[in-house]
Amino acid sequence: MAALRTLDLVKEYGSGEAMVRAVDHINCEIADGEFVAIVGPSGSGKSTLFNLIGGLDRPTSGHVYIGSVDISQLATKEVAYLRCHRIGYIFQTFNLLPVRTALENVALPLLIAGARAAESDERAAELLDKVGLGSRLHHRPSELSGGQQQRVAIARSLANRPNIVLADEPTGNLDTKTGQEIIDLLCELNRSEGVTVVSATHDPKMIEAAGRRLNIEDGRLLD
Repeated sequence: MAALRTLDLVKEYGSGEAMVRAVDHINCEIADGEFVAIVGPSGSGKSTLFNLIGGLDRPTSGHVYIGSVDISQLATKEVAYLRCHRIGYIFQTFNLLPVRTALENVALPLLIAGARAAESDERAAELLDKVGLGSRLHHRPSELSGGQQQRVAIARSLANRPNIVLADEPTGNLDTKTGQEIIDLLCELNRSEGVTVVSATHDPKMIEAAGRRLNIEDGRLLD
């Protein structure tokens, strides 16, 4: 079974002559354990497709399947539950809570999912060590470099052992060297953890690292 699949997926904004079809009848399938890059120019529908497959937005029509579950048919609370347990997110702007330490930021998804505090802290510490931040557990985001903050975000995305990690321009705010380190880390996690990685990206090195790319233009999948 595919990790995720879309069927005749459409997303429209506005109405009448002002209507814009950001995603135009897209059909795609991503297998368990794949590393896929979603590629396209600004305004191509890349980010909209990313948000739809991650359950962050609702389609106008069509379907998004995570495993066998059609998330486009779920209630809001059911989508939130699935996102919490099945999908990890990495964002260009890191989206860390500034008043929380690295450990607390990574532990938060576990606490939301109902894990005990001690169990959450243990898992968070383990993940931070895995991404090379074992000595930075109690540092706040302002005390970390951009690359370190993105490592915290990667650790957070893995907290609830998702089978899919969605990375939205994860190297966009990083210098070339640090960006390559993040790409290498995602590749290693993809190999060692078997996590399906889907990245919306403009970064040529991220595109090269991916095993497959989905090319989007004017809301349509080109190949």
